[in-house]
Amino acid sequence: MKTITRRFFNSGIALVMVFALAGPLNGQNVETGVETLIKNNFEILKGRRVGLVTNPTGVDRSLRSTVDILHNAPEVNLVALYGPEHGVRGEFTAGEYVDFETDPSTGLPVYSLYGKTRKPSPEMLKDIDILVYDIQDIGSRSYTFISTLGLVMEAAAENGIPVVVLDRPNPLGGIRMEGAITRPGFFSFVSQFPIPYIHGMTVGELAMFLNGERLLKNGVVCGLHVEKMTGWKRSVHFRDTGLPWVPSSPQVPHGDTPLYYPATGIAGELYAVSIGVGYTIPFQTFAAPWINADSLATSLNGLKLPGVIFRPTHYKPYFSTLEGKMVHGVQIHITDPSTAPLTLLQFYIMQEAHLLWPKKNLFTMCDPSRHSMFDKVCGTDEVRLTFTKSFRVDDILDLWNRDIPAFRAKAEKYFLYD
Repeated sequence: MKTITRRFFNSGIALVMVFALAGPLNGQNVETGVETLIKNNFEILKGRRVGLVTNPTGVDRSLRSTVDILHNAPEVNLVALYGPEHGVRGEFTAGEYVDFETDPSTGLPVYSLYGKTRKPSPEMLKDIDILVYDIQDIGSRSYTFISTLGLVMEAAAENGIPVVVLDRPNPLGGIRMEGAITRPGFFSFVSQFPIPYIHGMTVGELAMFLNGERLLKNGVVCGLHVEKMTGWKRSVHFRDTGLPWVPSSPQVPHGDTPLYYPATGIAGELYAVSIGVGYTIPFQTFAAPWINADSLATSLNGLKLPGVIFRPTHYKPYFSTLEGKMVHGVQIHITDPSTAPLTLLQFYIMQEAHLLWPKKNLFTMCDPSRHSMFDKVCGTDEVRLTFTKSFRVDDILDLWNRDIPAFRAKAEKYFLYD
């Protein structure tokens, strides 16, 4: 391993090589739902016209695309593809309109679920007998793939089409749950369902939860089958699965990025500071031209938060917020994913920044229209309104966590893994 790392270090691919070859850190050998489907000889799909909802993350452990696996299987009649945000092959950026196209590899029609509609229409489903969903989630409510899952299930129920979910690991594990449940008036494509910001379920479990709790529109229920994983446990983070990570979107390039997405992504919606999106370490920073990096790092490390260290950093974002400007701040280093208070990290950073620079209020520095998106990803405006009174994390702790015990009791009924 050390020889390989040294040999390729200067080429810029050492990190990829290390992670690809290192294997599971705790002996896990996880097989995903698509591999279970293959082992079962595609039995559930035989004799049916199949539609596949997927993106580049839909692969087996040999990095073969689920599109190609189903297209090349004699037992399977794959007739259409459906792409979420970023598209089936991942060629579109965040928020970019995705139109109908033909897949160049298979010649199949690709219907966009992030264009004119985000829910499959009856016309899109007219030649389909069964829908397969195979997309890697990252465990956070605002990541839109689970919203697509819900709308696919809803359309399937309305059109009498069963859904097969090929299950995949929750990269954050299946124990952690954090954040307020989405309140009425704040449902959107980034908070489609009344679940916490970190929901603690796999996509298969979440699909069962949406069905079982009748959370789809008008309480409809779709025919649902989950192809389970083998070898995954709730205590396992993605780095320990032994699986390769395929970027789930352009700004989630590595298997550890899902840990950082909930740590800064909410604050990032204000567009007032750089969170590393547009630089080489997306979601891992909190930086702006007016911040003194050493002071902020010292203040944050003085809190002695579990599982995290803050390092001073300086850089120029290549694009996105504060593009081309020299910014200073902290890089977040999560040392223990099991104990770090992921979603609250951004609030602790804002708390300490406000103590150091009380005239730099992110909520007044940003365009006021960004408050709406901040509230949507939080699932309520109570968090913003309470926090901005004094910028104290203690003031929002109860609000942020009080829904979790009741939600966990509901969710546990749908757990498929120990």
